Amino acid sequence: MEEMPGVVSLTRVESFSAAHRLHSVHLSEEENRLEYGKCNHANFHGHNYKVEVTMRGEVSERTGMLINLVDVKRYLKEAVMDQLDHKNVDLDIQYFRESDKTSSVENMCVFIWEQLYAVMEKEGNQGKLHKVKLWETEKNCASYKGKQPLIS
Repeated sequence: MEEMPGVVSLTRVESFSAAHRLHSVHLSEEENRLEYGKCNHANFHGHNYKVEVTMRGEVSERTGMLINLVDVKRYLKEAVMDQLDHKNVDLDIQYFRESDKTSSVENMCVFIWEQLYAVMEKEGNQGKLHKVKLWETEKNCASYKGKQPLIS
């Protein structure tokens, strides 16, 4: 009987600071105030975010690694840190500035996934990206695993 290869997960954590405003173009000013409360403040508010990026796959016999952490650090720098650290998400990030997407922790998590996927795809490593988890506060976080069928 042939053994199935084992799957390993590897997670890298980074932190960044950014400002945003929870405001939906689909709601009136009053609805936005009621829905988002103080997070709808016109002059924005900030967070010290923590992002966890998990890779998943088989360990290479040749290297003993799932993926080189030097590469993961570089991917995170290009896809996350250079784009989001000390930025205003709504004003500085084209993805939010030029769309109707609210800069919620959920949408930011999807944004980070898409940015990482694109950076990793250049080197053929996108298939190792398993999950992005974004902590907005010590108590609030969102996770995203890419486009998958919804289970009802």
